[in-house]
Amino acid sequence: MSSHSFSLAALTVLEVSPVEMVEIAARTGYSHVGLRLEPSTPEEHHFPLVSDADLRRKTQKHLRDTGIKVLDIEILRLKPQTRVSDFATILALGAEFGATELLVAGNDPDEQRQADNFAALCDLSLAYGIHPHLEFMPWTDARDLSQALRIVENAGRENGCVLVDAFHFNRSGSSLEELARVPPSRLRYMQLCDVAGPRPDDMQEILRQARNERRFPGDGDCDLLGLLKCMPADIPLSLEVPCVQLLAQGVSAEQRAQLAIDKTRALLRQLVVQV
Repeated sequence: MSSHSFSLAALTVLEVSPVEMVEIAARTGYSHVGLRLEPSTPEEHHFPLVSDADLRRKTQKHLRDTGIKVLDIEILRLKPQTRVSDFATILALGAEFGATELLVAGNDPDEQRQADNFAALCDLSLAYGIHPHLEFMPWTDARDLSQALRIVENAGRENGCVLVDAFHFNRSGSSLEELARVPPSRLRYMQLCDVAGPRPDDMQEILRQARNERRFPGDGDCDLLGLLKCMPADIPLSLEVPCVQLLAQGVSAEQRAQLAIDKTRALLRQLVVQV
């Protein structure tokens, strides 16, 4: 039996409210959810947990009633103009929900400033018991595992981590050899999905796939078994599988959440057989 815990990522079921997301997670076998407190883009469908006290209360009640926990909160961006102190409200809310992990995007071409701001964010997060994770994405200024790890190590904070997302790992051309050398303390959770076909030459197409068209684990071309073998054995898995095409075909959020966890369990059974 797998010792991994499974978290339903917001991007997998972005059209449903946090309340419904918690209910779906409980019905489909997850132990955790991830809450998107800040939208990734101005255009995306967003439920304003930060400003809507009633929505927060209802979400907290459903978490208590179902026993579902919050794994991570997202998404904070480190930009040239970022004032890390402005993130205190989000961190306090994350702690209120019991989150222990925070997803961070690096959107600052000045790598030293990005590292300095990441260090400041780690310091601010410490009081809330939260671990910031710099997620590398090929279109950002933390474009691959190598750069993200360098920034986190330069920041020099014990609670600073790197977030490995199977999609970005594949599309950034990051290597399993390098991943195997990352200190386990820098890897507290990972995002799992699959991706089909060769890496596109066009970065906009990579971005489109990342936000709209991923595959369920085992349905694509990623070496997910190789990836999992390089990660800590019991690392929590956040299942982030946006499928706009399935949504358009009428496949419900609950059905997609169920597919994601069922396919992940099948993949992990293969891992056990191989070990």
